[in-house]
Amino acid sequence: MTERPLTLTDLWLVVAAGSAAPSLHNSQPWRFRPTADLDGLLVYGDRTRAVPATDPDGRALHLSVGAAVFNLRAAASHLGRGAEVRLCPDPGDPDLLATLDFSGDGPRLAPEYYEAVGRRHSSRLPFTNRDVPEAVVGQLMDAAAAEDVHLAVLEEAGARRVLELTTEAERRTSADLQRQAETRGWLRAEPSADGIPLAAIGPLDHDARVPMRGFAGRPQQSAKPTERFEALPQLAVLSTHGDRPADWLRAGQALERMWLLATARGLRASVLHQAVEWPDTRWRLRDPAEGPGHVQAVVRIGYGPPGAATPRRAVDEVLDLGGLPLGAR
Repeated sequence: MTERPLTLTDLWLVVAAGSAAPSLHNSQPWRFRPTADLDGLLVYGDRTRAVPATDPDGRALHLSVGAAVFNLRAAASHLGRGAEVRLCPDPGDPDLLATLDFSGDGPRLAPEYYEAVGRRHSSRLPFTNRDVPEAVVGQLMDAAAAEDVHLAVLEEAGARRVLELTTEAERRTSADLQRQAETRGWLRAEPSADGIPLAAIGPLDHDARVPMRGFAGRPQQSAKPTERFEALPQLAVLSTHGDRPADWLRAGQALERMWLLATARGLRASVLHQAVEWPDTRWRLRDPAEGPGHVQAVVRIGYGPPGAATPRRAVDEVLDLGGLPLGAR
């Protein structure tokens, strides 16, 4: 049993890790508050940083917060604390998405997860054609399963089907003026949130291409010329049994858990959001042969250069101390 309350230094370290999680448009839609006894954290969704045109039901917001929750767990383990997590603990407060209790003997994570937090970036640069070893694929699947989420690494036919749906969704998004305006509003003049501008990059064959969303940072910036990508990207799909906010939060934790493990194994990754953002293409992402399930994320994994670090909100912008007395630094 851990009886020592969290210090300000502890809180800063844990919240900095939580804030390093991935999020749609780099929106970072989270807030953190220590519990009254300083033995845990309350995690809130920040609706002021939602992206309603692209994410009207808040699915991506919950995935982002779920990823932040996993980073909090990794940081707590780094401090020698376990974490008991409750998702959506208060029906009367839908913005309170999770609570973490660091006072007891909750499960701890391997050190490699926390060590990878600062090195995990989205990489939308070309990967090599080197296959991910089956042993590593199995580890990634086990990582997702530990969060009660199913990870399917797609074979060629499945990957091409998902790429076609992603391309279809990207075209629709590009023609949606409201979504485009929302994206430009988030990007402002900050560095790219996902690496490279939108372009048709890399022929898979004479007709197929990797549809990559362009977050160029400056809306007036011209598109980068087409680049040659891997012959066929290795894609993985994360699915849940249910499709409620708690399922989305679990999917976010699974996404970050497998992404940090992939980083620790020398892999790069990026999320293909597009097809998940439209209800019909999202439904068509599922593989009927896999049985019932709800696709929550499509991830491209492989070996290649790291992505660029993205701007992060300062800890004091997302941590609400609420006048609580804190121990010494």
